[in-house]
Amino acid sequence: MWTIVFGVVAFVVFALAVMAAVFGHIYRLRAGYTACVVSLKGKTIIVTGASAGVGKEAAKDFAHRGARVILACRNSTKATSVAEDIQSCTGNKDVVVRQLDTSSLLSVRTFAKRILAEEERLDVLVLNAGIGGVGKRCLTEDGLELTMATNHFGHFLLANLLLGLLKKSTPSRVVVTSSMAHSHLKTLDLKNLNYEKGNYSLLQAYSQSKACNILFTRYLAEMMKETGIVVNALCPGLVATEIFQKSGGILFGKIYRILSPILGKTALQGAQTIIHLAISEETAKITGEFFEDCKVSDNISPLVCDAGLAKKVWEASEACVNLQPEEHSY
Repeated sequence: MWTIVFGVVAFVVFALAVMAAVFGHIYRLRAGYTACVVSLKGKTIIVTGASAGVGKEAAKDFAHRGARVILACRNSTKATSVAEDIQSCTGNKDVVVRQLDTSSLLSVRTFAKRILAEEERLDVLVLNAGIGGVGKRCLTEDGLELTMATNHFGHFLLANLLLGLLKKSTPSRVVVTSSMAHSHLKTLDLKNLNYEKGNYSLLQAYSQSKACNILFTRYLAEMMKETGIVVNALCPGLVATEIFQKSGGILFGKIYRILSPILGKTALQGAQTIIHLAISEETAKITGEFFEDCKVSDNISPLVCDAGLAKKVWEASEACVNLQPEEHSY
């Protein structure tokens, strides 16, 4: 009896493993690739979260093309090792590290102050750093929920602080890494962005931060329409990266780490849409859109297409980061 049960279980597990492997193979085959061969000599690009995953691969591509690449990362030691690796494999020595923790508003302001003091231009700002959420609600030193602070509020503040430099460098671009996870969010309570009222969960917080990424993108794109700055968001797809390593041992994070190498794209494949939006002539005049696999995606939630909601999220974000009048560039 138990032999039969064991045999059936083993067969089911084997069948599921084969199905997962086939799905992953097909998914990777369908991944979009940018065909752009443009040189980036004379251009400056900032990539947040560039010490691993899609951010690292995008930074490496930009360096290959001759850009000055600034790796904006929380862990400077790790980022320095990555920078040295990129310099070695591309021959581009103009790859530098600047410390940035997007969960800290002080760190964002300190980073931006240094960039404005040291850099004469900024052609592309890639807002890519992020975490997959944590097991329980955690607050930052600024009183913001950690996932929202890292994925949205920090990037919102950074874009505002560097907007003047982006304007000075036009035509320029802002590329925002979001996720299809935004579609899990059905409503957005603007008075509960930091979950003071409860309803916190890892998936809820992550989905909300990714929805805010898109809403912020769309509102900024509308404001910048006549300035020469294009702003777009993207989903890199299911990618085998480190994003859920800070998930506090939560089951979702563990499952993701196990399955993503089987089902998902490589980091290089996941970086392709970031690269496409940053350098492609095709996307030079497209703004306020959501991309997937190097093309405008149809898989976008109606919630994040609400222009009125985008304006309200922008205003709520201004309040949460305490944006000062002198920090406005619009």
